[in-house]
Amino acid sequence: MRHLADDERRARLAIRHALSAPVDSPEAATRAMTVLHATEPATVYLSCWARVRSLSVANVDRALHHDRTLVKQLAMRRTLFVFPADLLAAAWPSASARVAATERTRMAQDAVTAGFAEDGHEWLDRARAGVIEALADHPDGRSALDLRQAVPLIDVKVAVRPGEVWTAGRVLTHLGLTADLVRGVNTGGWHVSRPRWTLMRHWLDPLPTPLTPAAGYRELVRRWLFSFGPGTEEDLVWWLGTTKAVVRAALASLDAVPVGLDGGATGWLLPDDVEEVGHDEPWAALLPVLDPTVMGWKGRDFYLGPHRDRLFDRRGNAGTTAWFNGRAVGCWVQDAAGVVRLRLLEEVPAEGRDLLTAEADRLTAWLDGFRVGSVYSSPAMKATA
Repeated sequence: MRHLADDERRARLAIRHALSAPVDSPEAATRAMTVLHATEPATVYLSCWARVRSLSVANVDRALHHDRTLVKQLAMRRTLFVFPADLLAAAWPSASARVAATERTRMAQDAVTAGFAEDGHEWLDRARAGVIEALADHPDGRSALDLRQAVPLIDVKVAVRPGEVWTAGRVLTHLGLTADLVRGVNTGGWHVSRPRWTLMRHWLDPLPTPLTPAAGYRELVRRWLFSFGPGTEEDLVWWLGTTKAVVRAALASLDAVPVGLDGGATGWLLPDDVEEVGHDEPWAALLPVLDPTVMGWKGRDFYLGPHRDRLFDRRGNAGTTAWFNGRAVGCWVQDAAGVVRLRLLEEVPAEGRDLLTAEADRLTAWLDGFRVGSVYSSPAMKATA
């Protein structure tokens, strides 16, 4: 079994993640990463900025809202992602369906516990049907507020566990998981989420034909291996939010090739992707919170080194990161004037500092005084400068 050292893994990361050689469109940037994290709307734009030449906000808006080549979809680990439209056929029957089933069980139980339904599943089915009917004659979609008023059945407030309250949005989210709805045109700025919920059949024409669950997982694993391989079974189980049995079946159907990793773990590569990869050109990147590169693996030591606890919050969410030659060496923040400031956690060679400073200047110019807010702040971001 071939050994693949951390240095080569970082070289592959630079090339595959479009960080050392930028691409030409938001679609290409998304495909490079398989999917983009979209929990925070600004992350989508900043993840593209880090990977696309001459990007504008309008470029991303075009892909998301006009051409609809990129689509927001709740999927793995109940997380919102931006998918290439053609990958939805794999996500819907696999990762999204798994989360939808779990959500249905919890919501049905909550409805009974809260006392507004004797049969939670029957209530959820009626609520879902009401929303779909309310959108049937609205191809441009409707806001969540409009839908609450149009479908009183979903205008509920459920508090069944300490600190956890859910409202109409939970029903809309479930309809998104099952591909009945989609977060359509955003009525706010690029940094906020104010979607017009839209029937998926109105949003995409024609609708992709879903694969079987096994084929869906196989395609997700195939694309992940191209973007993030070599990765371990544990990486894939975590990223997909599924079981080892599902991951092993997908790896077997792909004829994935095992390789040894530094530290003794076994990673997997696609059979046509086993050639040695090198990358000698120095590079730097500034990535946003929850960027797919920093969130791509469960085993992160090869690129975080000793900095995991400084760059992630207690719930495992990544803050901003500053990268040099395939390693996260710090983070970035903005000052009161919107200027991007570096906060490095280790000594970086002068060449690396120059590259990082150039990226900070470039991002400052792109943001043009706008300060990006986030609910995900790492200890390094919160530390006094």
